[in-house]
Formats: sequence, C-alpha cells, structure tokens
Amino acid sequence: MATKKEMTYEQAISRLEEIVSILEKNEVSLDEALELFEEGTRLTSFCADKLKNAKAKITDINKE
Repeated sequence: MATKKEMTYEQAISRLEEIVSILEKNEVSLDEALELFEEGTRLTSFCADKLKNAKAKITDINKE
C-alpha cells in the first residue's frame, strides 16, 4: 500500500477556508457540521504544529 503524501500547510489552510465557508452558509445537517468542525479542528492543530516547527527551524538557523 502506498503511503499518503502529507498535506502542505497551504493545502490545510485552503481546506480550512472551504470548511468555514460551508459552515457559514448553514446549509448542512448537524451531523455534517460536526464532521466538518472536527476536520477543521484537526487541520487547525496541523497548521499550528507546522508553524511551531518552522519557528523552531528559524530559531536554530539564527543560532548558527
């Protein structure tokens, strides 16, 4: 089985924007809204981790 390529920060942000747009329209069922909210929460965490790692790399580079 092939490994799934990790989503980029930019892809995650784009998907988050899409989720927000869908939820703002208020046209999905409660169950769908909950699933989207859960996905958005995971994506938010993913983006926060990416930014944290990027900041740590920049800090390391500046120390050299």
